[in-house]
Amino acid sequence: MNVQVYWNLHKNLWSVRNNGKVISHQSTVCLSDVTFRVQPAGRDRVRREGKKNVHAFACGKYEPAGSYLDNKLGRNITYNPYKYDTFVYSDDLTPVQHSDRVYLTGKTIWEVTKED
Repeated sequence: MNVQVYWNLHKNLWSVRNNGKVISHQSTVCLSDVTFRVQPAGRDRVRREGKKNVHAFACGKYEPAGSYLDNKLGRNITYNPYKYDTFVYSDDLTPVQHSDRVYLTGKTIWEVTKED
């Protein structure tokens, strides 16, 4: 199932949407074939008004919880509408548009790499 996932500031959990409807709130989410999307109008509104709104998502195929526990966590991915136009890698701030697999836990998005 393809979903959109975003950090819910009110619940301090990841909100999982399918077809525009929130279907669950979870502390951890596993996704494959991930595209990171930022809606420019929403980002601009945050900057203009100084109030956050839902406008940035990790979109991909929903995987069962714990799917990536046997894999190595790679680079951290972040998004801050006040600093960046897109999602970026935390270590060097290069933009990231796509990832094969990610593990979202706490407020953190980790790119997942296969264990050798």
